[in-house]
Amino acid sequence: MRILLPMLLLASCLAPGSAPDSRPAPAPAPPASLRLVSYNIKHGLGMDGALDLERVGDYLEATGADVVLLQEVDEHASRSGGVDQATVLGERLGMTAHFAPFMDFQGGRYGLAILAAPRVMEAEVIKLPAGTREPRSALVVTLEVDGAPLRVANAHLDWLADDERRVAQARALLEALIVEGEEGPEAPGPVILGGDLNDVPESRTLALLQGWSAFGRVGPAAPTFPADAPDRTIDHFLIAPVGAFPGAQVSVLDEPLISDHRPVQLDLVLDE
Repeated sequence: MRILLPMLLLASCLAPGSAPDSRPAPAPAPPASLRLVSYNIKHGLGMDGALDLERVGDYLEATGADVVLLQEVDEHASRSGGVDQATVLGERLGMTAHFAPFMDFQGGRYGLAILAAPRVMEAEVIKLPAGTREPRSALVVTLEVDGAPLRVANAHLDWLADDERRVAQARALLEALIVEGEEGPEAPGPVILGGDLNDVPESRTLALLQGWSAFGRVGPAAPTFPADAPDRTIDHFLIAPVGAFPGAQVSVLDEPLISDHRPVQLDLVLDE
């Protein structure tokens, strides 16, 4: 007993509940988040005149984006070396690639794309009224994000000063994304619309998009074009319904060389 007693005393001191636990409580898990980047990449042609898709991929990887909306994307066009640019960038980033063509172009096609790390449940190409010099389409993907569906739409609207075709395209886009509810237009679930809308926040185009009470523009405030000395904001993110993601933050990224547009980044907190 003289040998066992000290051991029994020691065991009783270490028994559960015998002394306060001084260990720090585990830190709470960070909130679930989603980062989207919209970028008109001008088929990889930089302000320095260099065609370099690899540096586009390097830059996009550095942003840490979960979803990438790309405008001016080539698929097997001769001017960009016959490369399927969306597929190449998707593989580079470890994301699925989804392409919406505007038209046949230089032995391939030209359009826009969405790259996504979350699972894509559905992808849909929406034909828009033709632009002044070329057709236009939008691309909508439904993502599985934090166990729920989230629709993300990418658009590149007409670019000429006369806004009639651009406004018509915006109206068609709204009609595809928004439904008429009992109390007016509403989004069937959250929708994020981003892209090169080729118009400024004060324009008829943006007024129309926000005039449907379901949508609200969340930014950016800073100019996005031209990349080397931006003086106008023509790349945007909008969210429906208004207030769906409190605390959403939009910023223009400081990249003056890779394309003639600057990238725009949207950060969402999903569990607020």
